[in-house]
Amino acid sequence: MNPAHWSPGMVEILTVSEIEQRHSDQWVLVGQPQANASHEVQSGQVLFASHDRDEVYRKAVELRSGRFAILFTGKMPADVAVVL
Repeated sequence: MNPAHWSPGMVEILTVSEIEQRHSDQWVLVGQPQANASHEVQSGQVLFASHDRDEVYRKAVELRSGRFAILFTGKMPADVAVVL
């Protein structure tokens, strides 16, 4: 079974909490992200989700969806650094 999830026609806007519930421990490509004053994503449209980060990056390039964000809905290991 393919663990990736692609939502090409879906226009449902979800909060980050809803995204985390539906796509637990996955990398999520979010279109139309809405952020707060601190630039933290608050909501958006799930375009694609997968356990494979590279697969999500490839989908972002393929879709060329304009403004987007990539979220990870799991817990980052203590020895992992995130570079922006």
